[in-house]
Amino acid sequence: MGEATRALGTKLSKGEKDISGLTSIGGIEITADTIDTTTLDSDGGYKESIGGFKDAGEVPIEGFFNPDTESGQVALQDALDSGLAEDYKITFPTTPKAEWAFKGVVTGFKVGDVDVDGTINFGATIKVSGKPVLTVTTV
Repeated sequence: MGEATRALGTKLSKGEKDISGLTSIGGIEITADTIDTTTLDSDGGYKESIGGFKDAGEVPIEGFFNPDTESGQVALQDALDSGLAEDYKITFPTTPKAEWAFKGVVTGFKVGDVDVDGTINFGATIKVSGKPVLTVTTV
């Protein structure tokens, strides 16, 4: 039976820069469309399909706001403004090492949601562009 791995130490990087202060990183969820191939002579009156385009979805992130440019958070606002697909990586603290690498477009950036008894939070959403690659290093 497999063992659970604690999430502490999971990192999100934009290029070679880690985004700091994160409290949550959404997972990559790949779905596929289907194309209906049902014909009048389909067996038993059941619909038939083949696979269509795949979509790797979005990666929502949340954390504590840190305006220091070294935190990498401000770079997400710049990425939203540029609208370009850039390199991202989610690295898991597992043995063996596992990571998702993908191109992504920042589609949302938020700073705020402050309460009198709370922290200043931030969030962003990264839309995965193209095929993400899950790599598990066995060395």
